[in-house]
Amino acid sequence: MDLMDAIKQRYSCRAYQDKPVEADKLNTLFEAARLAPSARNSQDWRFVVVTNPETRNALQSAAANQPFVGQAPVVLAACSCTNKRMNLCAQPYASVNVSIALEHIALAAVSLGLATCWVGSFKPQQVRQILNIPTDITVVELMTLGYPADKGASQKRLKQNEIACYEKWEF
Repeated sequence: MDLMDAIKQRYSCRAYQDKPVEADKLNTLFEAARLAPSARNSQDWRFVVVTNPETRNALQSAAANQPFVGQAPVVLAACSCTNKRMNLCAQPYASVNVSIALEHIALAAVSLGLATCWVGSFKPQQVRQILNIPTDITVVELMTLGYPADKGASQKRLKQNEIACYEKWEF
């Protein structure tokens, strides 16, 4: 599968098969994350891989009781150890770096026949307690992962001329 095919096929999966994700596939996903760029090459992302059903159910509770969080065979808690540093343009390193690594995971997942969903609705403090994450580590995002149980409907996307202009702002 080429990159553009993976990009076109990626969607936010909210229905997963009751099938574990193989260790070699997880290793491939973390290799994709490991190779992601990061500000100052900080490589500040850290991932807690949750497969235990009881822990996934606890994370579901922390994630606004969204059922697919508990249903997915894997939930990743994506964290940063940059301790809330900001870059010159006032964006937190944690959010940017971890997001790049997670999208590498999401696209690699598609190429392996897996699906993912970014989970932005969650209580970081609860996740921290459930997973024993130290207070100096930022919990940036959760991501569900597994074999999809649905096909995923394509979403309406803006046209290229609605998202990009050249040389100056012309929207």
